[in-house]
Formats: sequence, structure tokens, C-alpha cells
Amino acid sequence: MSNTSKHLSFFESVNRNFDRAAAHTSIPKGLLEQIKGCNAVYEMTFPVKIGNTYQVIEAFRVQHSHHRLPTKGGIRFSHMVNRDEVMALAALMSYKCALVDVPFGGAKGGVKISPRNYTEQQLELITRRYTTELIRKNFIGPGLDVPAPDYGTGSREMAWILDTYQTFKHGEIDAAACVTGKPESQNGIKGRTEATGRGVYYGIRQFLSYADDAKALGLEPGIAGKTMVIQGLGNVGSYSGSISQVEGDAIIVGVSEMEGTIVNEKGINIDKLLKFRKDKGTILGFPGTKTLPDRKDWVAINCDILVPAALENQITTENAKKVKAKIIAEAANGPVTSEAADILATKGVVRLPDMYRNAGGVTVSYFEWLKNLSHMRFGRMEKRFQENSLSNLLSTVERLTGQNVSSREKDVLTHGADEIDLVRSGLEDTMVNAYDEIRETLKRKKNIEDLRSAAFVVALNKISGDYVRLGIFP
Repeated sequence: MSNTSKHLSFFESVNRNFDRAAAHTSIPKGLLEQIKGCNAVYEMTFPVKIGNTYQVIEAFRVQHSHHRLPTKGGIRFSHMVNRDEVMALAALMSYKCALVDVPFGGAKGGVKISPRNYTEQQLELITRRYTTELIRKNFIGPGLDVPAPDYGTGSREMAWILDTYQTFKHGEIDAAACVTGKPESQNGIKGRTEATGRGVYYGIRQFLSYADDAKALGLEPGIAGKTMVIQGLGNVGSYSGSISQVEGDAIIVGVSEMEGTIVNEKGINIDKLLKFRKDKGTILGFPGTKTLPDRKDWVAINCDILVPAALENQITTENAKKVKAKIIAEAANGPVTSEAADILATKGVVRLPDMYRNAGGVTVSYFEWLKNLSHMRFGRMEKRFQENSLSNLLSTVERLTGQNVSSREKDVLTHGADEIDLVRSGLEDTMVNAYDEIRETLKRKKNIEDLRSAAFVVALNKISGDYVRLGIFP
């Protein structure tokens, strides 16, 4: 491997994976180049008064692909944000949306700040000014570009974005659809906060539902009893771990965060750990766990499933050889460099790719966008009708059989679907169908190396099909 190949940027790494997959398609070269590049890159600086001084803030918004509108992608607040990173994340969003059949082009935003260095009021000023810059250049709108939360942001920031947009676009009937990931009380949707982590769980579960694939790794089918290590206890990592543990009976044997890495072979209760960290400000010292001397040795913990859920480029050529996991479920964006992927492949490690694995967030964002455009919450029209119909059916069965069910059983049997039920059902269906399509492509095209390349092939074929239908390419 040449010295230059060891230092690929994040965007170059994404494009390297793109090129590998493109070789397995019949898409014309010109169209591949159109899909590959970013359509619009907005790099901005703006002043914000912080205390008694003014700070010049650097920020970005990248729209990778306009094959479908609006474009869609989160906004991250991080001191590590740069043009290359935002371009790479925007590209991944295009492929991710296509893969799970969400009708958006890919986009991403970034503000180069460390949120912990600012007060809530200062963060609000920065967020509102950033939004103003996006409005000025038509880089935000229900039919143009719809942001969402990402690393360092959440529902609070999305509420500020919505309020700023509505101030400039007074009277726009669909204004609430200009951003997703909002608080439920402000046109948000139930299940959005947990969406990415729940999608990770559904994806792992679906992979392990195939007995032959599990057996090839020396595992029994199903997620129950599988050992798991979580890197990063943010929104994605915490929900990935908690849902896998509560609904899937997985055993969390290791957790890594900024302050250190803890292990317990018998299992770590994620919900209790989150409460402990909230109270103590650290995961270190959690009862029953040991702290590793080197925080970075989370990659070497013996487990079935390794879940990197923090930032990109966490598994590299320097530490890939240490990986003992049989499966890497990429909950973060680009946590494994393309060079490290080659090493993992020789070790027989299966990677469940990020562009599929963390697609739960954009899937439920799509549901929120639809809810905002329809101006009605899911379940409002049919919930009571379903419950009344099921109750009448149950009463008829009881009368005909002479048997009665308990009140608890009746509640379960006659429950009508409300918003959270429908969101979770839609997310589960999306993740199951997307994985099955990736797997089928991998099995059908024998020369495709891995699930990541198969996922790219599926996405590229769908995007190219959109361009052909638009009449841009014959």
C-alpha cells in the first residue's frame, strides 16, 4: 500500500468505496461522475457577539445530489467540522436515502464550534444566524433542503431553526416541514429521538435472522445472547445498546466514552449506566465494571458485535488488526476507513455498512416531514376505529365461546395503532426490506466483495434510474 493511500480524506474514502461498487454496475461513466460529485457547496463565515467580543464562525451546507428534492441531511456542531467532512457526509446521505427508498437527495451541514464552550443563549444566537444565512441563499425549505439533528445538535436547535425560518417566511403553510427532529410539542414526531439507534437494532437483528450467514461466523441465529461493545454513548449509541438489550436480549460487555472504556463480561445495564453518568458525569466507576488502562482499546474487546457509534475514522490501519468482533455494525458515519476495511476483510469480519445501518434517523425524519405536510399526526383518523372494531370482534368471540379474557389481555388485543406504533412499524419494515435487498444483490452478483459494496450498488442503481427518468441522461 502506498504512503499516499494511507492518508485518504473522508470524502476520498467515500469515493473509493463508490468506485469499487461502480465497477459492478452498467451505469455510464458520465452519469457516475454526476452522481459522485457534490452539486452545491456553501461555505460561509458570519460574526456573532459572544460576551463583549465578536467571533467569526465558520460553517457549511453541502447539497450532494439534486436528483430528488428536497435534499436532506443533519447539521453537526463540532470544532472538527471541515469542508471535506461535510461533503463526505452529504454524499453518504444521498446513497443512504436511495438505499431505504426515502425520496430525498443528500445534504449535510456543519458549524465549526465546540458546543460545550458556549452557553445556551450563545448557541441559540449561532444557530439562528446560521439559519439566516441558509435562508438568504435558498439552502433551506420544505421543498428545497430540510436539515435535521446530527452530532452536537438536537431537538432544541431544530426548534430554533424552525422559529427563525417562520420569522422570515411568515404565512408559509408548510413551514414546519423545513426541518425535522423537532420537539414533539413543536410539530415533531414520536420516535424520532430513538430512530437511528432503533434502526441499528433492526438491522443487526435482520442480519442475524439468516441462519446460514450467522453460521458462517460461528454464531447461532438471532440477537439474543450475543455479546456487544458500544463505542459512544450519545443518542445513537445509547439507544442502540438499550434497545438491543431490552428487546433483543443482547449482552453489553463493554462501553467506551471520552472519559474511558469499561468492561464487564456478565453484562452492563445501559439504562442504569446512562443514569449513573448523568449523576456522576462519567461512566468510570460504574458498579461491577473494570476500566481499561487505554481508552482506545475498545476495539480489542472480545465480543460478537462491535458498534462504533461516535465519529468517523475510528477504526483505521493502526487498530484494525486488534478487532476481535465477528460483526461491526457501523452506527456512526464512516467509522471504518476504506484502508482498514481491507484489513478487516482478510480477518473475516463482517461489516454492516453505515449507509444502511444508521438510516433509521432519515427514515423517521421522512415520516416527520410527511406529517408536517399533511398537517395531521399519524393514527388520528384510524386509532379509535381500530380499537372499537377489535373490541366488538372480541366481544363477539367471548359471547360465542363463553370464555372471557382478562382486562390486560383485552387492552393488548384491542389496541389501536397510534403514532409511535406506526413510526416503529414503518421503520422496521424499511430496515428489513433494505437489508434483504442488499443481501440479495450480494448473493446474486458473486464478484461483489462485501455488504458495503452491495449497498452502494443498490443505491447507485436507484439514483441513476432517477436521473434517467428525469430525462437528464438517456
